[in-house]
Amino acid sequence: MKTFFYLFCVALVSGCAFGQAQLGPHPWAATIKVVGDDGQPMEGANVSVSYSLTLAESQNKGQDWDEIKGLTDNAGTFSASHTDRSWNLGIDINKADYYRTYISYPLYVPGQLDTKTVAENRNPTMTLVLKKIGKPTAMYVKSVNLGVPVFDKPIAFDLMIGDWLAPYGKGINTDIVFTAHNEKRSEFDWDYKLVVSFPNSGDGIQQFSVPDAEKGSALHSLHEAPTNNYQPQWVQTMACRPHIGGYSGNRDENRNYYFRVRTKLDENGNVVSALYGKIYGDFMQFRYYLNPTPNSRNIEFDPKQNLFKAKKSRDSTNFAP
Repeated sequence: MKTFFYLFCVALVSGCAFGQAQLGPHPWAATIKVVGDDGQPMEGANVSVSYSLTLAESQNKGQDWDEIKGLTDNAGTFSASHTDRSWNLGIDINKADYYRTYISYPLYVPGQLDTKTVAENRNPTMTLVLKKIGKPTAMYVKSVNLGVPVFDKPIAFDLMIGDWLAPYGKGINTDIVFTAHNEKRSEFDWDYKLVVSFPNSGDGIQQFSVPDAEKGSALHSLHEAPTNNYQPQWVQTMACRPHIGGYSGNRDENRNYYFRVRTKLDENGNVVSALYGKIYGDFMQFRYYLNPTPNSRNIEFDPKQNLFKAKKSRDSTNFAP
């Protein structure tokens, strides 16, 4: 059975929203400090801060937003201010030979429109990172959004083919093994467990999170995969219970991973050969990047060189690095 019952509970949680009340004009002032990978201030970076126009202004200009643009100074800072009805600011930073950084900054927190919170949110000071473009390389990059073909049985996946091994797909080599168990008692009462494992000694996975200052960067990961600390197994758990309106477990759509596969070790346990890659997102809705060059830890993807020559448009999309 391919359906993941936890998706319904995910929808219950993620479906919450708040109504945006009409705001009167308020001033905001944003101070942005831009630094490089080394943490040093970056002078001469292009910064754009976009904001919402009032209805009258948007009718006059023919657009519903405007922006304040400029360059960072020798301390790496840029400041912008305005008075408007914006709920969010769009902050876009770029410089030649660096990956673009973009974030949406909320000026208001839902349910917290008191004077103190408004004042704090509307006068932000933030530090954002511009990552250097290194040596982007060709990789196998694919979005995966599927369930395991059967429960309670190890199912192997081939990262270079982008498919399950027979009899469930056209894969040839075992890179990752998925074993899922689902105990369903009713539509909204179940327990789900997914074990992610690997076939070779030295293979493995490790999770990573993106620091706040780097979350807007087009390159979410490090330029190179780590050399060690790969774990042979990752266990994901999910549970849904009636009348609680949601789910519990350790699945996190913002989680990311580095991985090492097709590892060969010498008699002393040292890595002789291996392939490295990364995963954006959590199982089983994620995007993976695999560098096919043995022992190259470069995981900086060149969007123009996806090695998948797939018929499906989602496999040939120019994914972010």
